[in-house]
Amino acid sequence: MAEPVQRQLDAYNAKDLAAFCRCYHPDIAIYRMPASAPALQGLDALRQFYASERFTLPALRAQVLSRMVAGNKVIDHERVYGLSETPSEVAVVYEVEAGRIKNAWFYPASV
Repeated sequence: MAEPVQRQLDAYNAKDLAAFCRCYHPDIAIYRMPASAPALQGLDALRQFYASERFTLPALRAQVLSRMVAGNKVIDHERVYGLSETPSEVAVVYEVEAGRIKNAWFYPASV
């Protein structure tokens, strides 16, 4: 189950949009908790957001601090660099279906 999650992390760090998007299901839903509605829904929305809002940031990269797999869920504790002057931490729950990430829930660390 962790393989597509690792591939998307590698593509994220390489800022390889095509490889990044191949890791996601066409009906991907991204949630930024505690929101109940998706922040991004569908592969086109994901592609547009990362092309304009993330992969343009020169210092952008993510580091996995820990990973756990439970059934079809992969839970990462990540440290993200390049979004602000200081790194931020986030817990992400990835739901994998048919070898692609179908849903992802981002839980930012409290500041």
